[in-house]
Amino acid sequence: MTQGWSARDIPDQSGRTAVVTGANSGIGLITARELARCGARVLLACRDERRGEEAAARIRYAVRGADVEFAPLDLADLSSVRAFAKGLRADRIDLLVNNAGVMALPYGRTADGFETQFGVNHLGHFALTGLLLPKLTATGGARVVTVSSALHALGNIDMGDLNSERNYRRWTAYGRSKTANLLFVHELARRLAAAGSGLVAAAAHPGLAATNLHTAGARLEGRRVVERVMDLTNLLAQPASAGALPTLYAATAPGVRPDSFTGPRLGWRGAPGPSWRAGWTRDDVAGERLWVASEQLTGVTYPGL
Repeated sequence: MTQGWSARDIPDQSGRTAVVTGANSGIGLITARELARCGARVLLACRDERRGEEAAARIRYAVRGADVEFAPLDLADLSSVRAFAKGLRADRIDLLVNNAGVMALPYGRTADGFETQFGVNHLGHFALTGLLLPKLTATGGARVVTVSSALHALGNIDMGDLNSERNYRRWTAYGRSKTANLLFVHELARRLAAAGSGLVAAAAHPGLAATNLHTAGARLEGRRVVERVMDLTNLLAQPASAGALPTLYAATAPGVRPDSFTGPRLGWRGAPGPSWRAGWTRDDVAGERLWVASEQLTGVTYPGL
C-alpha cells in the first residue's frame, strides 16, 4: 500500500458504474464525487429525494460532465430496498459502496420491525447486496465495499438478541451493528471464494471524520449539550474528504484483498492503511450464523452462494 495515498491516486473509472448508499452528505457524498471525477457513472442511493437531487447537482457543479443520478433508497424499509434493486437501470454494477448508516440513535424500529441501527446499518445493506449480486458477479473486477467503524470494538453481536430488545444501549447497539458489517464482509468473502467468484468483498472505516453522523442522534432527541459535545468532537476530527479515502482506496486501488479492512493509518486519522479489527469479526461460525439469520429476517438469499 502506497504511503500517502490520496484521491489523486484513484485509477481511471471510465466505463464503470458505481452505486453509493447515503451519498447525499459526508463521506458518501465525497466518495460519489471522487468516483465521478474519475469517470464513473455514479448512482446516488439516498432516502431523501430533495437532498439526493441537491447532492447530484453539487457533484455536477464540482465535476464538469459528471454522470450522476439520484435513485430513492430507504434502508429502513425492505420494500424500498427491493424497489431500488428492481428499478435499477444499469446493465452492470462494478462497485457497490454500502456507506449509509446511523449512529447512537434512541431506540426505534424500522418499517419491518428491526432495531434501527441493526436494521439500517446491517440488514438493509445485506438485502441490497443480495438483490444486486447477479449484476455484481456478472461484472468482471467488481467490488462490494462496506463501511464499518473502529467502534465495532464496542460490542460483539448477540445472536440471542440481534434487535437489542433486552437491554438497549445506543452505543453498544451501534458497535454491534458495525461488527455485523465486518462479519458480513468476512462471510461474503468466504462464500465468494468457495464459489470461485472474482467479486471482491472488502470493508473500510473513516476513523474520526467530521460529518453530521455524530450529532444526528442528539439532535433527534433535542439533547443540546450532547450535540455541542459532538460538535466539539468534529473540531478534532479530520475532514470528510480525508475520512472518505479508506473507502475510495478499498473501492478502487489495485490489489485490494477480499475481507480486508482499510482505515486511517493512525487509527483515527491519516492516509489509508490496514486497520485493526476485533478477532470476533473473523469468526467463521458467527459469520455463518449471522448470515442465516439475516436471510431469514430479510427474506433475501444469495443465488449461487
